[in-house]
Amino acid sequence: MFDKLTKSDIEKMEAEIEHRKLVVRPKALEDVKEARAQGDLSENFEYYAAKKFKNQNESRIRYLEKMIKTAEIIDDSSADDEVGMNNTVTVSFIDDGSEETFKIVTTVRANSLENLITNESPLGKAVLGKKVGEIAHVEVNADVSYDVKIIKIENTDDSGDAIREF
Repeated sequence: MFDKLTKSDIEKMEAEIEHRKLVVRPKALEDVKEARAQGDLSENFEYYAAKKFKNQNESRIRYLEKMIKTAEIIDDSSADDEVGMNNTVTVSFIDDGSEETFKIVTTVRANSLENLITNESPLGKAVLGKKVGEIAHVEVNADVSYDVKIIKIENTDDSGDAIREF
């Protein structure tokens, strides 16, 4: 696995694990107990649904614990005038002049629908460390590449993004 995570990512995962263990797990166990008490388990949908939810919660806890255990911690600090982790960046595509704004995050928080791109994506790699006005060469593969110009860098608050749930 060895995902690259920031200290902030680890803290969010630990908080989710604690919530799942202290709040969700007891509720799930109570739901299973109540459903079991309703009688015949062979036709008891509530029992199977409660068991499934309990198992999904336990699976999520194990997944997060494994992610934390195998994670490679990366530094999320950067100079104020250069692109770094958790910065919102506006770029202009040199080819057509169009602009796009996105935030650079780690792989567990990436979500292209919300313009959260990973630091390991071609665009993320290319713009990291660049300053406003600099050109970044984005190499998608051996045959495809393009250039973008950094227009604006914003240091954004990291508190609102959730760890992607599977």
